Amino acid sequence: MSGEHDEVRVPQRVSTPLTAPYWEAAEKGNLLVQVCIDCGRLQLYPGAVCRGCWSEHLRWRSVEGSGTVWTTTVAEVPGHPAWRDAVPYCIAIVELDEGPRLLTNIVGCDPYAVGVRQRVRLVRAGDHEPGPPLRFMPC
Repeated sequence: MSGEHDEVRVPQRVSTPLTAPYWEAAEKGNLLVQVCIDCGRLQLYPGAVCRGCWSEHLRWRSVEGSGTVWTTTVAEVPGHPAWRDAVPYCIAIVELDEGPRLLTNIVGCDPYAVGVRQRVRLVRAGDHEPGPPLRFMPC
């Protein structure tokens, strides 16, 4: 992939007062979810209100970072020029042991070998790697 899109840059994270705790923890290799004080629901990604009861009473909670692959696919064509050297790579939805699901990458293995119900654990991406700071790898 070269040509007219080579100047396009990988979208950077947008830290707001709402999301700042999430991104600060992620940069250190930790995963935070929000917990609703009123109904106890855990949610990821950050929101201003609980997606279960619409309460504004939320706080942050650290999670272990282990979970199970819910669904997976392999990207064989890079979605962005910055990822051209990374293909093929695994994209998955992981259900955390605590409940919330998130879209992520599975690294450290053959991307075609990742399967549904496979156990994975959280890892921090390298400082100069494109994409999200947190990813998962097989246990």
